[in-house]
Amino acid sequence: MLEAYPVKLEFFEGPLDLLLHLIKKHEINIYDIPISLVTQQYLDYLSLMQELQLDIAGEFLVMAATLIHVKSRLLLPRPAPEQEEADEDPRELLVRRLIEHEKFKRAADLLHERETVRSAQFARPDARVAALHNEPVGEEVEIEVDLFSLISAFRAVLERAKHRPYVPLPAEQISVETRIEQLLGRLSEHQAMGFEDLFDDVASRADLIVTFLSLLEMIRLELVRVFQQGALGEIRIYKRARPAEAPRPIGDAVITHEPPADRPNQASAPEPGAQDTDQASDDGRSGH
Repeated sequence: MLEAYPVKLEFFEGPLDLLLHLIKKHEINIYDIPISLVTQQYLDYLSLMQELQLDIAGEFLVMAATLIHVKSRLLLPRPAPEQEEADEDPRELLVRRLIEHEKFKRAADLLHERETVRSAQFARPDARVAALHNEPVGEEVEIEVDLFSLISAFRAVLERAKHRPYVPLPAEQISVETRIEQLLGRLSEHQAMGFEDLFDDVASRADLIVTFLSLLEMIRLELVRVFQQGALGEIRIYKRARPAEAPRPIGDAVITHEPPADRPNQASAPEPGAQDTDQASDDGRSGH
C-alpha cells in the first residue's frame, strides 16, 4: 500500500495549461477541439494526479465538470437550421479562454527568455553548455520540462510496466527519502540520466510512483533540473549543486521551507586560544 505523500510544487500549473498540453500533444486544431477525446484524456490525467497524491487545486475539478457539461451539450439533438445562429457552439467559450491564456503564457515565456538571455550575456552560455554536454553549438536547444510533460512520460512508463514479466517480490515499501538518496547517488555517477532510466531498477507500480514522486521532490528542492531535446525529444535529468537554502528531506513528512533555528551568539564565545592564554597567565602569577 502506497503511503500518503502529498507533494506541493511551486511549478504546478493550472487546468488550462493541461488542456493546452493535450492539444499540443495530439496536434489538435484549437478552433475545432474533439471534446470527447480531450475530456477523456483530461480525466485520465486527473486520475493519475490524484493517485500520485499531488496537491490538486479545486479549479482542476471545476474544469473537469466544464468539459463534461460541454460534452453533454454536444450530444444533445441539434436545433433547427433557423435556430443555429442563435445557439453558440458550447466549445466557443472554452476556446476563447484557451487562446487568451496561451497569449499570456507566451508573453510570460518571452519575458522569462529575455531575462535569461540578459543575465547570461557575459557568460557565453552556448559554448560552455556545449562543452559541458559534449554537444556542438547549433543543435536543437534543450528546453526545461513542464509538469504535464513529466506526467505524460510517466504514464508511458506505467503502461510499459504492465507488459513486464511478473516477478513476486517481498512487499517492502521504499520511502521517498530513501529513493531520493538512491537517485542522487546514481546521478553522481553520470553526467545526466534519461527519464526512463530512473525506473529501470524498480518493477512494482508502487515503487514506480515513489520514484516519480522523488523526482518531483528533487525538482522542488532544486537538486536537479529536467530538460527535453525539442518539443517531443528525450527527457534528461541533470544533477546540480544543492543550494544553501534548500531544505533536506526528512522521513516521509511533507518537506517545507522552515526558517533556520536561531544559533548561539558567536560573538560571546571565547576566541580560539583565549582560554589557554588566560590559563598561562594564571600559572605565571602563581609562580611568582
